[in-house]
Amino acid sequence: MEYNKRDEAIIVLYDGTVFYGKSVGIKGTAYGEICFNTGMTGYQEIFTDPSYYGQIMLSTTAHIGNYGVNSEEVDSDSIKIAGLVCKNFSFYHSRPNSLSDLYTYLEEHQLVAVSDVDTRALTAYIRDNGAMNAVISTDGKSIEELRALVKSIPSMDGLELASKVSTKEPYYFGDQNARFRVAALDFGIKTNILRCLSERDCFVKVFPYDSSYEELMAFKPDGIFLSNGPGDPSALGKLGVLSVVESILEGDLPVFGICLGHQLIGLSQGVNTFKMFSGHRGVNHPILNTITGRGEITSQNHGFAVIKEDVTANGNFEISHLHLNDGTVAGMRMKNKDVFSVQYHPESSPGPHDSRYLFDEFVENMSKRK
Repeated sequence: MEYNKRDEAIIVLYDGTVFYGKSVGIKGTAYGEICFNTGMTGYQEIFTDPSYYGQIMLSTTAHIGNYGVNSEEVDSDSIKIAGLVCKNFSFYHSRPNSLSDLYTYLEEHQLVAVSDVDTRALTAYIRDNGAMNAVISTDGKSIEELRALVKSIPSMDGLELASKVSTKEPYYFGDQNARFRVAALDFGIKTNILRCLSERDCFVKVFPYDSSYEELMAFKPDGIFLSNGPGDPSALGKLGVLSVVESILEGDLPVFGICLGHQLIGLSQGVNTFKMFSGHRGVNHPILNTITGRGEITSQNHGFAVIKEDVTANGNFEISHLHLNDGTVAGMRMKNKDVFSVQYHPESSPGPHDSRYLFDEFVENMSKRK
């Protein structure tokens, strides 16, 4: 790829605003909600995170691709973002243990990517005007065509996407002779979550999103895990998922939920969710653990959150973590059950390891019952 001979690329936002850049080299048009991630590393984990399904990823860091790709840094079986927007795209990489350059990886997955964009201006625009649908095009479509296309894209508000990324069949992860058995309900689970559980002597059976309570219990689990995932959590109520979560919480097994799983725990108990203005996505979000009084730097990726007033008004819950930038609920737990959840990613893929103790707490809750 000759850097100076790349095709022009266009980004059109839902409100008609246009940004320009250069094609990385893969022709096509991609669409979805555009969101920005402030992490300076971990792009491969971000690209393969199922929670980003249906979203165009805008990277705020200056360079993408400079350390190539590695098979140990994927969080699912494929790239899940709808498209990529960045400032500087590196066609060459310098890390010795990389398997290939990023361009080859994106080409294999036919991911449309746009570089040479004024990402500071685009990020500031989204921050001021909110996350919105967008199209990116590298195949010569006109602005008029793209403005018409972006108006036809369904809104993320009310959109159910977990069924698109959940496993179709149950599968196992870890040592079957491990001390603990965990039933994980998959709404878009990240591989590093499974690694964190396996490292703590857990044998995990991963179930499709629409599995019944009886199917989960047939595994004879010591605990239940509710995973992260994409889309509007309230949309899963129409698919019967909330009734399964209700049944889980009526039992006495320890439960741990992350992101979408956290939101579903709330929704099943009358705690509503809302779509955030621009969401939290990055690896440097400050969290206060209200139980211990300690601060944590966390990895986050979510565009929805539970309503704080609903949590405080619900006698079954207490807020365990708060986001220090905007005061949103970052974690909660049930008062009379071993059920807790967080609105961020303690498996830290990518991100700091400050919050991995939450997996230890889940295991400790299971240990108390054995």
